[in-house]
Amino acid sequence: MTTTITICDTCKREDWAKRGMAQTDGEALAALIEAAAKGVNGVKIRRHSCLMGCGKGCNLAIQAPGKLTYVMGDFDADQDSATGVVEYARLHSESESGQVPFKQWPQAVKGHFVSRLPVLGPEGE
Repeated sequence: MTTTITICDTCKREDWAKRGMAQTDGEALAALIEAAAKGVNGVKIRRHSCLMGCGKGCNLAIQAPGKLTYVMGDFDADQDSATGVVEYARLHSESESGQVPFKQWPQAVKGHFVSRLPVLGPEGE
């Protein structure tokens, strides 16, 4: 089953304006994640404007139908973060429930979990 990484492309780190960035931190992270996910089976990427986690930007969600959803935040727009997120999403896609054992978590995602959302049933229960 395919796992989707939904990346907030409007996230800006606190010092964004001072750094004179041409793009938002979310856009930069999204581009890195898109590149890291090329050719990775079971993982797709989508961008979304504002996941409403502004105090913890950069934010994203790891989700798949019938599986647990994980919301993560406070990432830097760098290659280590992108690679770790894609690896976690790959493991999520291979898991029956979406839960990935802690010992398999890439170091780059540790400390970035904001919430875990239960699976919705067919009637939204």
